[in-house]
Amino acid sequence: MAKLVYGMNQSLDGYVDHMKLGPPAPATFRHFVDLVRGLTGSIYGRGLYEVMRYWDEDLPDWDDVDREFAVAWRNQPKWVVSRSLKSVGPNATLIADDFEAEIRRLKNDMVGEIRVGGPELAQSLTEAGLIDEYHLYIHPVVLGGGKPFFAGPRPALRLVAHDLIAEGLIRLIYAPA
Repeated sequence: MAKLVYGMNQSLDGYVDHMKLGPPAPATFRHFVDLVRGLTGSIYGRGLYEVMRYWDEDLPDWDDVDREFAVAWRNQPKWVVSRSLKSVGPNATLIADDFEAEIRRLKNDMVGEIRVGGPELAQSLTEAGLIDEYHLYIHPVVLGGGKPFFAGPRPALRLVAHDLIAEGLIRLIYAPA
């Protein structure tokens, strides 16, 4: 059985906005390259998937680490939950209807870690009792507004681990209480 992990970068005040948080420091980016390499796959909501499509095609200004991340991301299976998209890119599967049942099937049939990306999708999966862990990557900035990490009421959680990923970036790992 796979483990579903909802994890995203966020500000001290709980908002997720990759544009406002800025590009990752080299040590942070290396962490995410290694993380993505080890995943069984990722489940995205439409909005975050469209952001991540940036990695579908190489850009001339990328460095070696950018290319490494892109290769790891392209190679992993992706499932995209959306009623508005009509198609998705390479190595991705569109889930348009009864996404809860499909994700439950994925969780039961697969082994390893499957990442969940997107606050609204994570909230729906939390309400269905499908999220096994929450990884909060806390950056030392205050955004003052935006899209919150938790799109609805925060579930009852217990801290199971914490670590320093790179200078200024802490990961808090929670499980449902």
